Amino acid sequence: MSSELTDKKVEKFQRAFDELDKSAVFAKTMYQTDVFQAAGRLMESEAGIECLYHFSDRFDEAGVFSGGPWEDASKLQAPLVAGSLMAEGVTSIIEVLSDLRMLAIAKEKYHHSSVGSEEASAFLHEVLALNLDSLFPNATEETRLQMKEQKEGHERSQKFFQFLFSNLSANILTETLLSEIDRLTAQRPIMVKRSVSMIKMAKNLQKGEDDDSEQRALSHYIKAIEGPTRLSQQYPEINVYRKKLKDLNEMEIEEEAESLAKSMQETGLVAPHHAILVRYLNRANPALLSKALMLSDKGKANIEEHYELVKQLIKVAIYPATRQSVYGLSKLLDRGVLSSSPVIPGLRRLIELDIKPEVRKDLFSSYRNREGLTSNTLLVSGVISVLGQPLGVGQGMNPTCQSARGISLWAQHAPGYLLELIPRAARDGDIDFMFEGIPLHSKDLKGGLAPDLHKELDPVSLVLVPHLDRIYNEMMTRVALRGDDGHRWVNPAFYGNWVQNGFSTVIEPITGTISDYAGYVRLFYATHHPDYNDDYELIYPNPVGIYITNVHGKLLGLHAVSILRIAKDPQDEYRVYFYNPNNDGSQNWGQGIKPSVSGHGEIEGESSLPFHQFVSRLYAFHYNPYEQGEAFAVEEEIVDGIEKLARESWGKEYTWV
Repeated sequence: MSSELTDKKVEKFQRAFDELDKSAVFAKTMYQTDVFQAAGRLMESEAGIECLYHFSDRFDEAGVFSGGPWEDASKLQAPLVAGSLMAEGVTSIIEVLSDLRMLAIAKEKYHHSSVGSEEASAFLHEVLALNLDSLFPNATEETRLQMKEQKEGHERSQKFFQFLFSNLSANILTETLLSEIDRLTAQRPIMVKRSVSMIKMAKNLQKGEDDDSEQRALSHYIKAIEGPTRLSQQYPEINVYRKKLKDLNEMEIEEEAESLAKSMQETGLVAPHHAILVRYLNRANPALLSKALMLSDKGKANIEEHYELVKQLIKVAIYPATRQSVYGLSKLLDRGVLSSSPVIPGLRRLIELDIKPEVRKDLFSSYRNREGLTSNTLLVSGVISVLGQPLGVGQGMNPTCQSARGISLWAQHAPGYLLELIPRAARDGDIDFMFEGIPLHSKDLKGGLAPDLHKELDPVSLVLVPHLDRIYNEMMTRVALRGDDGHRWVNPAFYGNWVQNGFSTVIEPITGTISDYAGYVRLFYATHHPDYNDDYELIYPNPVGIYITNVHGKLLGLHAVSILRIAKDPQDEYRVYFYNPNNDGSQNWGQGIKPSVSGHGEIEGESSLPFHQFVSRLYAFHYNPYEQGEAFAVEEEIVDGIEKLARESWGKEYTWV
């Protein structure tokens, strides 16, 4: 690019920016388009982005973001940046300008009224951590296809991330990555692509670095995905590794099995060599399978009782491409799922199920490197993971938390029922639910919350969610005019009879106001808190609705989670332990409310909060009307403290009566 051409682009942007800056407040939107067009041309080069950065401290004052979603910098969310950058048209241009503004705040070039430099810096480091594929693109067919389909967005985002990276500390970014990897793996999601990608990129970042402590911290995860044993590191090619296993004596093969299993249990991540070892032991030394899976006594009893089925499942479902199912199989056996009578015939049916062509296509698309595996293999491997890790089911990038919550709940408490739904969806393209005496067939329904499903999901969710989503949406539509929250009737019908019929919501359905909030809080304490509910324990997960707020406590929306249990943590404080379908249970909801995924007695996959903090974000819950304790006994200071948290966060969006 010639300097003359660059000068012309800068001059055009300068003119457009000056016109916007001088315009009246009510007329800003008339001049924004010229600024965006001129900025887009400058974004074609890093020098152009550098030029835009010099104006970034004046963006807010000039009105660059006036009247749009990016106007309030305090409401920006790092996970949404990637989608905006890849969007067509002006959206990606505005996103770059907004992030340049955040960079100006982070480097104290611009002092913002509600976002400090540390907050802005943390935001940008999270953006980079979530978008490492754009910073260090992989030379895969998937990346090439995406770049072909979204060439402009990819090029713009790559140039921008390179600029951003050069202006931020690599050491801090690596620390952020390690923290994020710790946080994600602690939650044990079934889908580990994000974790693996971060580990690989963190490894890339550390090339040439001399920080031994960071190298040691990363090596644990790198070995987990690449091979934690001496043999797997010596022979990274899995076909060579497979041959070398035959040369090991009994003690060496046992040591190999124990080392791979230990790495898997510590991280929730499985190396491809582990799948090869499990397949080898299944043929040559089945007595060592329990060590390769690091089974508990319950798991060992389960594998001994059902060895023929386990042997068949390993043959069908365990391959390097489906290696995460090794962890799922370990947990499935430890949970004793095979002892549930409908499970064995349900699993056998899936092995030879006649899967619909469109479902096969979706399953294949979710495994780019499937190594010639069949769709039945992919589906069975997914079922093993879901039955073994019911709290690892995630909704992905879809607004389908209700469906994910259902799959998780059935995997925990009704695996036979789940194994009825899966083949009907995969083979017949239809499932049905009874709702108030009327059968609802998914094949007859349209729309749903996710008509265009984002398909980066586990195989079970990929098959079931489109059907569950349409049925749940239809149920909610049918009760929309009843003058009360539809979840009162829909949740028991959708999830099952174990959902209690008692129901309370913080919102007055007719007026949309908040009334008798104190009574609402007291009722939850009287039905859920061990000190006030006459020792009625929670038997099944309770599907509840919560308000999601950002780091400033501002309302972002509603979300469906499940209360799993209520217990004292190691610090002797009562906490609510819950399942969060977005697989991102460790967030910052403002006011010091930060759900935890480890360190407070959480079982893998659980999130938790101190009881009163959870209540401050709760907007609807089910309860048993016949199992209530003493609401009057809840102290005033507890209720007042919770109401204060509510009023000063999501409550600002409502009228309180």
